[in-house]
Parts: sequence; structure tokens; C-alpha cells
Amino acid sequence: MALAKITQISGTAVHVPGNDIDTDRIIPARFMKCVTFDGLGEFAFYDVRKNEDGTDRAHPLNDPRFKGASVLISDNNFGCGSSREHAPQALYRFGFRAVIAESFAEIFFGNCTTLGIPCVTASATDIKALSAAIEADPKLEVNIDVSALTVTFGANSFKVGLPKSAHEALTTGHWDAIGELLEGKDAVAEKMKALGWAA
Repeated sequence: MALAKITQISGTAVHVPGNDIDTDRIIPARFMKCVTFDGLGEFAFYDVRKNEDGTDRAHPLNDPRFKGASVLISDNNFGCGSSREHAPQALYRFGFRAVIAESFAEIFFGNCTTLGIPCVTASATDIKALSAAIEADPKLEVNIDVSALTVTFGANSFKVGLPKSAHEALTTGHWDAIGELLEGKDAVAEKMKALGWAA
């Protein structure tokens, strides 16, 4: 039995501008001392969202106009730096279900895909147009058609990129290898018995 097929992601969006936003900015290392990933969402982008006393800074994720956004928009080389799995986990728990950027760091991209978070690439021109549109209307719905590789907002749309392997995994419901392994645990146990590896 496959996992959910991820073919469409729709919701409001927020632009967090900047090139080379690394995983330490997405989730500072001091918040990684956890047994599970639960609760990581509140620490997403913490050091750029919060002052030392915990009060809010001016930041797109603190802007009430974008509260509840499920699509994150950024720029070039998003998710670079150390390959911490906590970064996409924090974004997921903050409420993001897709990311649009010019490009992604490879390991961050892979970690997002195994969480079922499509990371699609777009041109700087298209990202600028989308960002201007949501700034003008923060409640504008953004639709990412993962199957057709398009982003639609209002009367506008543009093409996006997604590697073939990730596209296939997401749209066929085979994006979580561990989940698939757990679903097949009975078959694995039988095979181990047949090979004499287990009683």
C-alpha cells in the first residue's frame, strides 16, 4: 500500500527573501537537542524572527498578514550548509507543505522529499512576480501542481522544475522509504526466514 500521492499543494504563501539561507538559520543548532522532532516548528528561523529577550523582530514569518501560510517562497541555494534533518522537520511543523525557490541544496532537498514536502524550482523573474502578488494580496491562494509542474496564482501561472526521481516518488506515493519498509515488514520477516537469517 503506497503512501499518499502528493499531486497538488494549495494554500497561502510567504516570501522569506535571501540567497544561501542555510540550515542553521532555518533551525539553530541549540534547538536540535531533542528526542523527537515534535515542537521544532516554534524554533524555525528563530534567530532572525526573535530578539534575545524572545520578543518578535520584523520578519515575514511574524507578519500577521502571512499567518498560516503553507507555501514558503525563497531565492537561490535554499537549505545550504550542514545536512541537518531538523531543518525540513522544523519547516513542516511550522506548517509549510511546499517550498518554491530558485535552487536548493541537494541534501536539504532530499530530506524535504522524504517528508512529502515538494521543493520546486522557479526562475528569479517568476519568484519576483509571485512575491509581489502575495505582498499585494496575502490571502491569494497559490497552487502547486506537482504532477504538471506548474504554479498558479490568480490568473497567472508559470512552470517549475522538479527532478524526475522526486517527481515520481511524490506523485506515486513512494516518497518515504522508511514508511514503505515498515509497511512491508511482514514480507521482510518472511524473506529473512526463507534466507535462514531469522527463526
